[in-house]
Amino acid sequence: MKRPTIADVARRAGVSKGAVSYALNGQPGVSEATRQRILAIAAEIGFSPSSAARALSGATADAVGLALCRPARILGIEPFFMELISGVEAELSARSYALTLQVVADQEAEIAVYRRWWAERRVDGVLVCDLRTDDIRVPALEGLQLPAVVIGGPGHTGTLASVWSDDAAALAETVEYLVALGHRKIARVGGLPSLRHTEIRTDAFAEVCGRLGLTEAATVWSDYTGEEGARATRRLLSSAQRPTALIYDNDVMAIAGLSVAQEMGLGVPADLSIVAWDDSPLCQLVHPPLTALSRDIPAYGANAARQLLAVIAGEPVGGLQDETAHLTPRGSTAPPRPR
Repeated sequence: MKRPTIADVARRAGVSKGAVSYALNGQPGVSEATRQRILAIAAEIGFSPSSAARALSGATADAVGLALCRPARILGIEPFFMELISGVEAELSARSYALTLQVVADQEAEIAVYRRWWAERRVDGVLVCDLRTDDIRVPALEGLQLPAVVIGGPGHTGTLASVWSDDAAALAETVEYLVALGHRKIARVGGLPSLRHTEIRTDAFAEVCGRLGLTEAATVWSDYTGEEGARATRRLLSSAQRPTALIYDNDVMAIAGLSVAQEMGLGVPADLSIVAWDDSPLCQLVHPPLTALSRDIPAYGANAARQLLAVIAGEPVGGLQDETAHLTPRGSTAPPRPR
């Protein structure tokens, strides 16, 4: 069967092709009753304008774009992005919007995707993840005048709207909790150091450790994968100044770290306390269950989508501070065993 055309819709509705175009693009020129009749017939026969025709007419795409500069293998195992996308999808589907997702190699490729999407009117706006300091995507999107919301911050987002969470406060609460348990040797396995939220956590970790007199506190870098998290854990636990508590920037690395500690004959939490960032179901499936920084990540995604739809609608939108992650103690943390 051939694809339905605008002429098919016009013939069945008994109107001109111009009237169909007005109805489909939300333009004046037809009565509301006629518009609804045309829309119903178009839906019935499966007619939709092509992207090229949509670009020429100025009609909306009813889609939002998300380009992720992460290896696909990481996206497949990291619960954070799956939960974030589920929240975005829930909000978009309720508004009859679609999500267009693409994995890119670097920021230059990401900007090229934005340019193509916008030129072809494939999306009405985009969500931007993994904010960096002096991020080249921010001025590029401002120049394109492509509606966008940055998931991250605060700051470094230019004139773009943003949704962010106070990672510094969450990190400080975690360190203060471990110190209250009696830990003095605390280390952190951080994520990619180029990311803005990693930088915020690193600065907060240094500040709170300095304030509490933890002179042996240290951060080592990883890439959010279990393999690199395990390597970083082995280095820390093999050092002469072995930490008694470890904070991980995501749950995948924390679970890998738990496995390494058990492999090296260390009891958790007797010899080593572990805290994971982002409390996915994985944290409660291991033994002992992991103490974690908990927040509603699907709601975070839904808030970002809601902000973007407001930007697309032309509403004034600024920065939105989302829920701060809170500490959920479980079996992986306890006072340190005297050595």
